[in-house]
Amino acid sequence: MSFLGENNFSHENEENIGVLICNLGTPDSYSVSHVRAFLREFLSDKRVIEIPRILWWFILNLFILPFRPFSSAKLYKSVWTEEGSPLMVYSQKLVKKLEQDLPPNYSLALGMRYGNPSINAALEKLKHNNCRKIVVLPLFPQYSATTTGSIFDKVSEVISSWRWVPSLIFVNSYHDDKNFIKAISQSLKPKFDQENPDKIVFTYHGIPKKYFDQGDPYHCLCQKTSRLVCEELGIQKEKAITAFQSRLGSAEWLKPYTSEVMKSLPKENCKNILVIAPGFSMDCLETIEEIDEENKEYFIESGGEKFSYVECLNDSDDHVDFLKHFIQQQVSSWQ
Repeated sequence: MSFLGENNFSHENEENIGVLICNLGTPDSYSVSHVRAFLREFLSDKRVIEIPRILWWFILNLFILPFRPFSSAKLYKSVWTEEGSPLMVYSQKLVKKLEQDLPPNYSLALGMRYGNPSINAALEKLKHNNCRKIVVLPLFPQYSATTTGSIFDKVSEVISSWRWVPSLIFVNSYHDDKNFIKAISQSLKPKFDQENPDKIVFTYHGIPKKYFDQGDPYHCLCQKTSRLVCEELGIQKEKAITAFQSRLGSAEWLKPYTSEVMKSLPKENCKNILVIAPGFSMDCLETIEEIDEENKEYFIESGGEKFSYVECLNDSDDHVDFLKHFIQQQVSSWQ
């Protein structure tokens, strides 16, 4: 095997600190072809779908990819903005603001696990900028093998081809970081004070229950984030519920399901609810369409009266400030 070396190395070159900001990714556009390419890459990940490869190849290529991209493309089109995909737009704005706030010897790159800009391209950018130390920061507050674990795999795969491997700090979770909890709490508090909801619904992306049974800590980390936010704001635990959304397939996933919670709350005389998604750093298809449209409809049709959604941290000042200090805290371990 031939490893990728560097012909222009000089010990006199100033070394920079690299920060790889990672997110899930998004199709390049809402066209069916781009959505199909994105779904193919996403659903081919062994971390996401733990089914024997041969069996899954037939399911994916014969029953999913010929049909699902058409419905998914319509959903992506419904949330697309003039600037592009919300997840991409917010991610780019966040990185730009962090670049302005961090010291000049920091070099940042945005890499998506699926789609563009790729993790490979982002790491090559940091390598080109002479980053001998790199912080890998997946924007998934709660670790799961399906998300953060997959990013670790991809980063390792790319760097395994380099002749000179940089020093790495890989952030696997920040679900209970006090400043993250504070940022989430501050985003929630204004609407909580204004709406005085009967119940707060913390909704997180789900994973198959068998992954949890096999040792994925994600469920517990989500529960802890919800609990810490309630404690930060002095909210009684009986007033909050943690639920899980975005199921795929017929297997059992983490419960309770967000969609079922939305249908059942009005029957429990909870007619005014506040919904927040602390597992999503950026608003995207799963929050804009699935939560603030589809699940809102479930709630209202079931007898609910008031549904309020708290936007993700996105590129807010609180998010930028938290991440800036969090990144510098990771880097301090090198000093």
